[in-house]
Amino acid sequence: MKIAVYCSAKNSIPEEYLQLGDAVGRWIGEHGHTLVYGGATGGLMSRTSNAAKAAGAYVIGVIPPRIKAAGRLAAHCDELIEVANMSERKQTMRDQAEVIVCLPGSYGTLDEMMDATSSAIVGEHHKPTLVLNYQGFYEPLKQQIALMERLCFIPQQQSYKPVFVDTLEALYEQIENYKS
Repeated sequence: MKIAVYCSAKNSIPEEYLQLGDAVGRWIGEHGHTLVYGGATGGLMSRTSNAAKAAGAYVIGVIPPRIKAAGRLAAHCDELIEVANMSERKQTMRDQAEVIVCLPGSYGTLDEMMDATSSAIVGEHHKPTLVLNYQGFYEPLKQQIALMERLCFIPQQQSYKPVFVDTLEALYEQIENYKS
C-alpha cells in the first residue's frame, strides 16, 4: 500500500517527535508498504524516510524546485517526482497515496491535512486521512473542528472527516484495516 506521510521538516523539534518518524517509517518498511513523502531532508521527513528505506520500503519523493534548489533533496528516494510548486506537490502526493497519514507538524502539515480533507469532501478522493494526535498535539485542532460543527460551519453528518488516533498502535490498525 502507498502511504503518504505529511509531517514536520524541522530539526529543532523535541527528540520524542523525531522518534515518531523512526517508528512510522520502520513500520512502513517492515510491513511491505511504500512511503510517499515530500522528498526533502529535515526533521520528521528525514527520520520517517530514512527509517522506511532502512526497513526495505520503496520510497517516493515529491519535490518542487525551490526546495531542491535549497539543497534539501533527499538522496535515497527510489523514485523522485519533480513538480512545479507546493500546490502540485500536495496534489501529487495525494494522488500517489492510498492512505494519508499526518504526523505532528506546522503550517505545511496543516495545509496538506486540510487539502486532503477538503478535496475528499468534494469527492476528489475517498482515501482516509489519519492524524496521529501524539500526546494531544492536535487537541486544539480537534476543538476547533468541534466548534465549527457546533456552529454548523461543518455539517455534523459530513460524509468525510479526518480520523484522529492517539497512539502508533491505533494508527497502524487504521492503516491495516483500510481496503482501497
